[in-house]
Amino acid sequence: MVFAGILAGGVGSRMGNYNIPKQFLPINDRPIIVHVAEKFLLHNEVDLVIMGINPAWYQNMLDIQAKYLSEFKNLVVVKGGNDRNETIDAVIKEARRHSQDDEDIIVTHDAVRPFVTLKMISDNIAAARQFGVCDTVIPATDTIVYSDNGSYITDIPVRSQTYQGQTPQSFKISLFEQVYSSMTQEELNVVTDACKMFMLKGYHVQLVEGHVSNIKITYPYDYKVAQIMMENIKND
Repeated sequence: MVFAGILAGGVGSRMGNYNIPKQFLPINDRPIIVHVAEKFLLHNEVDLVIMGINPAWYQNMLDIQAKYLSEFKNLVVVKGGNDRNETIDAVIKEARRHSQDDEDIIVTHDAVRPFVTLKMISDNIAAARQFGVCDTVIPATDTIVYSDNGSYITDIPVRSQTYQGQTPQSFKISLFEQVYSSMTQEELNVVTDACKMFMLKGYHVQLVEGHVSNIKITYPYDYKVAQIMMENIKND
């Protein structure tokens, strides 16, 4: 089976004066998370979509599901954990309730990236099947400057070898279970990216081509850009 895990555990602390998590903010009269969910619900290779929601907003998501997504029977909402890793783990535990096949794939995606394409999802599924784990990226267009102390530059990597990470991030569920269970609590406290966990345990993470339009809505500026992008799509 192919599962999609939509990760919505955030509370939108960087969005300024909005009093709800950013995934619930409206674009074209529908919450951002609804736009995201529909991409996966309509993909012909995805068998089940599982949303991992911040527990404080779990009921709110159930209300949104009833209002906007009630026609989809392949959608499950679960309570997420205290951080991203725990939310992925909660989503995977729910997936295991539906299948125990070691070849099962899960495509995890940020709940605030509404412009993911069906092609990105398809490419993630194919790469996860072939390589076990993959990450969606785009080439870095700006020079990446590294500082290990936050005060001055300690390295400038070669730009042609640098990429900007996006989502989806996809992997075989059985591999994630192995990697996650092998992580120490100290490692889990500092590693907030699933693909970084795989790298720490010696796995090669395959690159999948993303797109500059696959933006993550993090700040008020991103929200304004997303509204304009969605309006342009609507008018095309």
